[in-house]
Amino acid sequence: MATDNKAMWQAGIKTGLKKGWDGFLWIMKIVLPISFFTALLAWSGWLNQLDFLLAPAMDLLSLPTMAALPLIIGMLANIYGALAAMAVLPFTTAQMTLMGIFLLTAHNLIQEGIIQANSGLHPVKATLFRLGAAVATVLLVAPFLRDGQTMAIPVDVATTAAIPFLQMVKEWAWATLELSIKIFLICMSLLTLLEILKAGGWITNIVKLFSPFLKIMGLDKKLGFLWMTAIVFGLAYGGAVIVEETKDGSLSKQDLEMLHLSIGINHSMVEDPALFMSLGLSAFWLYVPRLIMAIVTVRLMRLWFRFKKNEH
Repeated sequence: MATDNKAMWQAGIKTGLKKGWDGFLWIMKIVLPISFFTALLAWSGWLNQLDFLLAPAMDLLSLPTMAALPLIIGMLANIYGALAAMAVLPFTTAQMTLMGIFLLTAHNLIQEGIIQANSGLHPVKATLFRLGAAVATVLLVAPFLRDGQTMAIPVDVATTAAIPFLQMVKEWAWATLELSIKIFLICMSLLTLLEILKAGGWITNIVKLFSPFLKIMGLDKKLGFLWMTAIVFGLAYGGAVIVEETKDGSLSKQDLEMLHLSIGINHSMVEDPALFMSLGLSAFWLYVPRLIMAIVTVRLMRLWFRFKKNEH
C-alpha cells in the first residue's frame, strides 16, 4: 500500500511538473510578444490617438482610455495576453482591480462561447451575458475603489515617447521578467497540486465537499462535477469534459442554462485570480463580487423560469 501511494505521488508530481512547464511555455509565447507590443504602443504615443473612440466606454467603467487595449486583448484572446498588457502600462491598483474583475468574467469570448454552445447555451447569448455581467459587476464595485487603494503611477503614457527606445526596452524586460517568474511559480505549483489530487482520486471527494456550496449558488447537486470542472480548470481547459458530460441528455435545458450562466461569471477560480494577484491585487475583490453576481443571476433565472411556467 505504501509503495502504491508513493508511486501515485510520484506520478502526480511528474505529470504536474510537466504540465506546469508546458503551460508556462505556452503562456510565455503569448505574454512576451503582447507585452512588448503594448509597451511599444505606449512608448509611441499611438494609444492617445484613439481617445475620442475609446474614452466614452472606458469612462463608463471608471477606467482610463489606455485600459481599452488590455480589455480588448483579453476579450478576444485570453487572460495571459491581457495580463501582459496590464503589466507594462501605468495603472493604479484600483484601476487594475476593475480590469481584473471585468476580464475574469469576459475573456476568451470566441473560443469559450463555442464551448458553451456545444454544451447547452447559444454562443451569442453566452457572450452577451458575460459582457453584461462584467460591465454590471464593475459598475457596482467601482464606487468602492475610487478612494485609496492606489499606487504611484511610474510614468504617464502621454510622455513615454520622450523616453529613449532602449530605456523603454530595458523597463519592459525587467517588468516582464518579474511577471514571468510569478507566472512560472503559479503554473508549476497549481498544476502539480491538481495532478496529485487527480492521481489520488480526491477530485470526486472535493466535489462532494462542495455540494452545500452548490445550494448557495442556486444549482442542483447533479451539476456538481461540471461546475467543479469549470471552477478548477476553466471553460477552455475543461471544455472537453463539459461537452462530453452533457452529450447523454441527462440534464435539462434549464439546468444547463443556469450552469452556463453561473460558470460564465465564475470559472478557472484557482489559476486566473492568482495571476491577477501576482500584480498585487486584493483576492477579496477578485472573488467576492463575481460570486455574488453569479448567485444573484442564477436566482433571478430560477424566478424567470418559474414565471414562464406559471404563465402556461
